[in-house]
Amino acid sequence: MRKEEKHDVVLALTETIAEYGNFYITDTANLSVAKVNDIRRKCFDNGIKMQVAKNTLIRKAMEASQGDYSEIFDVLKGSSSILFSKSANAPAKLIKQLRKTGDKPVLKAAYIDSAVFIGDNQLDALVNLKSKEQLVADIIALLQSPAKNVISGLQSGGNKLAGIVKTLQERG
Repeated sequence: MRKEEKHDVVLALTETIAEYGNFYITDTANLSVAKVNDIRRKCFDNGIKMQVAKNTLIRKAMEASQGDYSEIFDVLKGSSSILFSKSANAPAKLIKQLRKTGDKPVLKAAYIDSAVFIGDNQLDALVNLKSKEQLVADIIALLQSPAKNVISGLQSGGNKLAGIVKTLQERG
């Protein structure tokens, strides 16, 4: 690969890291071309972008990107594929699904909204991650619950108060 081509790959990776914000680095070594193509197709179907690149180019792209990726540098050995996704847990779910038919891909690391997850043992934690939208919805539901109780109490109390005032009027 010529220097210009390497530069183009680093630039493209840097832009993709910035665009998606979430990425997983996996090991897909020793997989047949047919199996890798199958993984690519499943990635595409799930809104995940898969790219295979040399570790040195991945590292240069991370260094050129904003964010601290230094913890990930140690796992950049062997064959590496990067899975980019807007959803934090979609690649983890896909990896878990693919594992049902084989032992690959193996999770090397994941970068999710500035949090770093190292090692394949983090897969279950990543599968259970909630998206920002899900977390915001949970918080809104929690905040609305007490407000709904107060409003309900005021409304029912208002009816009782109106009844008491009416009774007092009728007596007077």
